[in-house]
Amino acid sequence: MKQFIAHFSLVVRDYDEAIKFYTEKLDFILKEDTVLSETKRWVLVSPPGSKECSLLLAKAASEQQKKIIGNQTGGRVFLFLHTDNFDRDYREMKERGVIFVRPPAKEIYGTVAVFEDLYGNLWDLLEPVQADR
Repeated sequence: MKQFIAHFSLVVRDYDEAIKFYTEKLDFILKEDTVLSETKRWVLVSPPGSKECSLLLAKAASEQQKKIIGNQTGGRVFLFLHTDNFDRDYREMKERGVIFVRPPAKEIYGTVAVFEDLYGNLWDLLEPVQADR
């Protein structure tokens, strides 16, 4: 049996502003943008090199969903972006205006810094010590 997580939803305010952030600030690839209705699109983005898992950018469709934009995990780090070159990606992301809320640190598991996306969701940028990328 083979199973894997293909996508997970990230609730966003607006499709186009989210696409712009992920493709221009984080250098993600727009894998799909399909119109499903007048108000709904199927939008997938993923980091270069990602083979199976993508972010499904899901526009908030209710007041309840709008309330959780930027805080889907109650203020905890939500997503973990692994890299094979922390220094390169950290520098490029800072140059593109990505806001880091915790500076780089060497931990036993690797080099890590916490940044926020355009809505305030927290991410780890992580170069693991082990070759589990």
